[in-house]
Amino acid sequence: MSKSLIWRVNPFSIRSFSKKQLSRSKIIIRKIIMPAENIAEVSCYPNDESLSNKRQRCECDANKHNDAVPVIMEFAKLSDNATTPTRGSPLAAGFDLYSAYDYIVPAKGKEIVKTDIQIAVPDGCYGRVAPRSGLAAKSFIDVGAGVIDQDYRGNVGVVLFNFSDTDFKVNKGDRIAQLICERIYIPQLCEKPSLDNTERGTGGFGSTGTN
Repeated sequence: MSKSLIWRVNPFSIRSFSKKQLSRSKIIIRKIIMPAENIAEVSCYPNDESLSNKRQRCECDANKHNDAVPVIMEFAKLSDNATTPTRGSPLAAGFDLYSAYDYIVPAKGKEIVKTDIQIAVPDGCYGRVAPRSGLAAKSFIDVGAGVIDQDYRGNVGVVLFNFSDTDFKVNKGDRIAQLICERIYIPQLCEKPSLDNTERGTGGFGSTGTN
């Protein structure tokens, strides 16, 4: 008694099988061609399942990643001055943060600009406050490194550094920085008497080259 095997093949492997009778093993391989975008993985189904069910299962497996539960980052406004963070484009890495008040960042000085929002980053993540390239390129304004821990619930403040020779005015509602949600590993700390040697060793700044 022959057995029928239906294979799904990823786009980097064989694209189809030709019908072939293997007389010794009594296995029939039927020709099936699928577009690459509908192929999820290589797998085999027993012959007691209908071809239509197999195809439906292929489509479901191939689209599983599209049905994943979205990751949520919660936020709350602490005052009416707060502005909802936004993304500049569908694939932007960060959410733009907005100033809740008017500020003057003095020349060669700094100022902490409040957003009047608080956030709750997803499990296994932290929030990184990063500069906006437009402010840095046009106004010599940089953002101090900011890490928002998963358990922090305070007002998100942004440290702005003014490297220009003139004061910089921040208006209420101006975009001042961007918030990037990044995954993080929190390892256990283990003290050892010494660590393994490496080829680089203790070589520090500039030890691998200057350009």
